[in-house]
Amino acid sequence: MLPARLFSGRLLRAALLGQPLPRGAAGGGESARSPSAVRAEQAHKVVASYKPSQFDKKILVWTGRFKREEEIPPRIPPEMLDRARNKARVKACYIMIGLSIVACFAVIASAKKAAARHESLTSWNLAKKAKWREEAALAAQSKTK
Repeated sequence: MLPARLFSGRLLRAALLGQPLPRGAAGGGESARSPSAVRAEQAHKVVASYKPSQFDKKILVWTGRFKREEEIPPRIPPEMLDRARNKARVKACYIMIGLSIVACFAVIASAKKAAARHESLTSWNLAKKAKWREEAALAAQSKTK
C-alpha cells in the first residue's frame, strides 16, 4: 500500500496534467467514466475564447498578427493574445535598448563639448559655492547695518 502523502501527490500530478485519475482514486470502488461519456463531454466543450479589448486589438495589429483592427474577430483564443503580448514585450524591450544606446551617445557628445569649453561639474560646484558665500556675506552685512 502506498503512503498517503505519495498517493495524494500522484492525484495532484494527475489533476494538474489533465490525466485520468489512478484506479481507486475516485473513491468508493467507482469505475472510471465510460468512453462515451468522455466523448460527449468533449463534443459540448466550447473552446476557450477571449473578447479582445481595444488595447489588445492594437497589440495584435502592432505585432503583425492582423493587418487592421477590423480584421480581428470578436473572439480570439487566449493563446493568440499571449503570443502577441510576448512579441510586443520583446519589441518594446528592443526599442528601449535602442533608445538607451542613442542616449548614451548623446551624453558622450555633450560631455565632449563641455570638456572643449573647459566646463566640469567641479567648476560648476565651486562657482555655486562661491556665489552662496557671497550672498551669505551680503546678508550678514545688511543685518549688521
